[in-house]
Amino acid sequence: MFDFVRKNTRILQLILVILILPSFVVFGIQGYSRFGDEADIVAKVGKQSITQAEWDNAHRNFVDRVREQQPGVDPKLFDTPEFRKQSLEALVRQYVLAAAAADQHLGVTDARLLRSFTTDPRFAALFNPDGTFNKQLLEAQGLTMQRLEGMVRQELVLGQVLGSVQATGQTSLTANRHAVDALFQVREVQWMKLDPKAYAAQLNPTDAQLQAFYKDPANAAWLASPERADVEYLVLDLDALKQRVSVSEEELRRSYQENLARYSTPEERRASHILIKTESGASGDQKKAARTKAEGLLAQLKQNPSLFAELARKNSDDPGSAVAGGDLDFFGRGAMVKAFDETAFKLKKGEVSGIVETEFGYHIILLTDVRGGQAQPFEAVRAQIEDEARKQLAQRQYAEAAERFTNGVYEQADSLKPVADELKLSVQTARDVLREPGTKDQGVLGNRRLLDALFDAENRAKARNTEAVEVGTNKLVSARVVKHHAAANRAFDEVKAELRDRWVAQEARKAAKADAERKMAEWKQSPEKSGLPAPVEMSRRTVFNQPPMVLEAALRVPANQLPGWSVVDMGAEGVALIKVNKVLPLSISEQEIKETQNQFGGYWGRAEADAYYRALKRQHKVEFLHEGKKVMDKAPEQQKAASAS
Repeated sequence: MFDFVRKNTRILQLILVILILPSFVVFGIQGYSRFGDEADIVAKVGKQSITQAEWDNAHRNFVDRVREQQPGVDPKLFDTPEFRKQSLEALVRQYVLAAAAADQHLGVTDARLLRSFTTDPRFAALFNPDGTFNKQLLEAQGLTMQRLEGMVRQELVLGQVLGSVQATGQTSLTANRHAVDALFQVREVQWMKLDPKAYAAQLNPTDAQLQAFYKDPANAAWLASPERADVEYLVLDLDALKQRVSVSEEELRRSYQENLARYSTPEERRASHILIKTESGASGDQKKAARTKAEGLLAQLKQNPSLFAELARKNSDDPGSAVAGGDLDFFGRGAMVKAFDETAFKLKKGEVSGIVETEFGYHIILLTDVRGGQAQPFEAVRAQIEDEARKQLAQRQYAEAAERFTNGVYEQADSLKPVADELKLSVQTARDVLREPGTKDQGVLGNRRLLDALFDAENRAKARNTEAVEVGTNKLVSARVVKHHAAANRAFDEVKAELRDRWVAQEARKAAKADAERKMAEWKQSPEKSGLPAPVEMSRRTVFNQPPMVLEAALRVPANQLPGWSVVDMGAEGVALIKVNKVLPLSISEQEIKETQNQFGGYWGRAEADAYYRALKRQHKVEFLHEGKKVMDKAPEQQKAASAS
C-alpha cells in the first residue's frame, strides 16, 4: 500500500488539479456601472453592457478550455464567426443568469459552500491528508483560496436559476413508449445503392449545355472569384522584440549562478524499507507491539546489515516492495510522507536508519543509492539562459513598443515603413489575402477584426494602414492594401473543365434517381422481377453498415403502409432504393424501459431549462450590437452554407 501511495498520490493530485480548476474559471461578471465608448459595446443584458474587451477575454478563456479538452483541434476554427458566437453566447448567459439570480435573491450560505468543498469529488485532490487545504497546488494555477471560493459560490448561485426547473423533467408512460418504439423498433428492409459513376460514362455535354450551366444562378457562388488583396503588414510581438535586445556575457553568468538550482539535476535517492503497519485507530498496546517488533528487526540489522532484504521479504507489511526485498526504487525529495522523506535524505549510502514513525506505521530504512544533484555546466544551458533573458527584457519593453506601434501606424497612415524603421521590424507582404478566408490558413491575416479593418472601403481605397489589432497575446498587427481584387465571376474558358465535371456529376445523380424511380414502379407491379438483395434488419438501436440516410428513410415509411417503398437521394454518394417489408416484434426488457424513462425525463428537464433560459433572455432584454450583432448574424449564414455544401 505504501509503495502504491508513494508512486501515485502526488501525480494524481497534480493531474486532478489541472483538470479541475479550469472548469471553474467562468467568465467574470462586471459591476452594474459601465463606462466607455458606446461603439465598443457588443451586447446588452438589460441595463448592463458587455464590452468588446470582455468578449475578447472571454473568447480567449473559451479557446484555452477547448484546447485543453481537445489538443488536436484545428486552430483555424477559433476565429470563425460560429466559434466566436459560442463564446459571446456563453458570456451573455452568465449575465442573464446573474441578473435572474439577483432578481430572485438567490445566494449560497457558507455551510452550503463548505459542503460543496467537502463532498464534491472534484475537490478531493486539493486537500492534504490531514484535511488542510493545499495552497501550493492552487497557487500553481494562479488562484487564491478567496478567488476559488468566489468562483464556486458563483457556480452554485447560477446553478440554482436553472437547476430547480431542470430537476422537474418527467415524461408520461405514453410519451416514453413512443420514444422507446422509435429507438428500439426493428424493421426488415431490402435496399440497393445506385452509384452515379455507372451513369457518368454515358454523358457528354455540348458547349451549349455547359454555357447554360455556367449562366445558372445556382452556380454563381462557386463560380465567383472571391474578394482578395495583396497586402503589406507589420507584426509586433515578443519574438520581434527579442531580436533587438542584447544581454552581456557577465549578466548571463550572473543569472546562471543566481539560479543554479534550476540547472541542476534533482537529487534522487534509492531506498529499501521494512514497514510494520499500524491500522488507523490502533490502540496503544497495538502500537507498542508493532514498535517492539520493529525494534527487534532493527537489532538484527545492526548485527548483520546484509540481512535487510531477507527480513523485508519475511516481515514487511508493504506488499508492493516486500517481494523486492523492500526496494522502493529511486524517488525525489517530497515524494514520500514527511518523516520518511526527511530521514531518507539525511542518510549516507549504505546506512540504516532508526525507527521512523509515519501514519502507515513503523519503518526501518536502508539507503542503497544516490544520483543527481549536479549542476549542468554554464555552456550547456547558455542558450536557454539567453533566450529567457531576452524574453524578459522583451516583455518589459512590450508595453512601450506597443504604444509607439499603435500611434505610429495611425499618425503615418500611408506607410508602414516609418514604424518598421523606428522599432526595427520587417515589413512583410502577402498575396491573395481573402476577405473571407474559409479553410485557407492566412496566419495573423486571418483575424476577423483585422480583415474587417483591412477591407474597409475607406482604408482599401486610400491604401491606408489599419489600426493596430491585437491578434493574440502580446501580438499586434497593422496591414494595408497594396492591390485590391474585387469579387467577380471567373471566365467561362477558365472554369470549363470544372463546369464539365460538375455538370456530369449532377446529371449522373439525376439519371441514377430516374432509374431508381423506374425500378421502383416496375417492381411494385411485378415483385417477382425485383433485383433487390436479401433483407436485413434495421433499427436505431443496432446500426450496421447502412448509411444514416437509408436508416432514417426506412424508419420513416408508415408502418400501416407496409410493404412500402422509398427512393433516397444521397447526394454525391448516389441514390438508394428501399423496400421495407415489415416491422419485427419489439424486444425490450422492463429494466430497459425503466432506464429509458429516466433518460427521457432528463431530456425533458434540459429542454424545459433551455426554454426557461430563453424566456429569461427576453425578460432581461438581451440585445446584440456592433461586432456582436455581426457575428450573431453571420454565424447562422455560415452554418447554413456549411450544411448546404
